[in-house]
Amino acid sequence: MAEQAVPPRVLVVDDDDDVRTALRRMFESAGYEVLEAANGRVAMQVCAEHRPELLLVDIFMPEQEGIETIQAVRRQFPDSKIVAVSGKAGRVYLRMAKLLGAQATLEKPLRLETVLETARAVLGDIGNSPLS
Repeated sequence: MAEQAVPPRVLVVDDDDDVRTALRRMFESAGYEVLEAANGRVAMQVCAEHRPELLLVDIFMPEQEGIETIQAVRRQFPDSKIVAVSGKAGRVYLRMAKLLGAQATLEKPLRLETVLETARAVLGDIGNSPLS
């Protein structure tokens, strides 16, 4: 009997409920397990409990913003992959995110196809469903 592949676990970190919902639906329909956090502080708690393989981290959030979150993830969960996201003229912050260890960056507004392609590339499964 063939073993079932375990789907990659993705944590979507964004203070915008609509963005989190759209990304969760997209990732779930592609076969990923999805977790959500509305800020970096909650994201760190989720990381400690669930150890996601990939985090999509918005740069501008209340309580603990994205740059601080990326630094904390790099220190505490160095194997997790990170895609930084910004929509507020945040190109400088996206460059900073790359310097701090994000594997990729995306600018809002997000195209769902681009997010999925980027996630697959960062996780190393380009062109494959996580369950195939």
